Amino acid sequence: MSDVLAVLCTCPDAATAGRLAAGVVGQGLAACVNILPEIRSIYRWKGEIQDDAEVLMIAKTTRSAYAGLEAWLVEHHPYDVPEVVALPVAEGSAAYLEWVVNETETR
Repeated sequence: MSDVLAVLCTCPDAATAGRLAAGVVGQGLAACVNILPEIRSIYRWKGEIQDDAEVLMIAKTTRSAYAGLEAWLVEHHPYDVPEVVALPVAEGSAAYLEWVVNETETR
């Protein structure tokens, strides 16, 4: 297993996702962020079922950079309780995983 994580974070729109992605990459908290347009999220919030269009960010970071990434997203995200979920990257291209580590660990 690698030290790399894929972090999922939903946003209300592409502009917010772009701003947050630029922030975490600029701070060296993520090496890369993919932004997937127009996903549909169905969830319960304050006792009501919600059905919303959102944008999904997938940030690549490391275990050691995760706490800083999570804190930055929570501080700058417009949601009261933003989704910030980290998934371990079990395998991947050695060169790509090394790049993620270099981009997040050397800042």
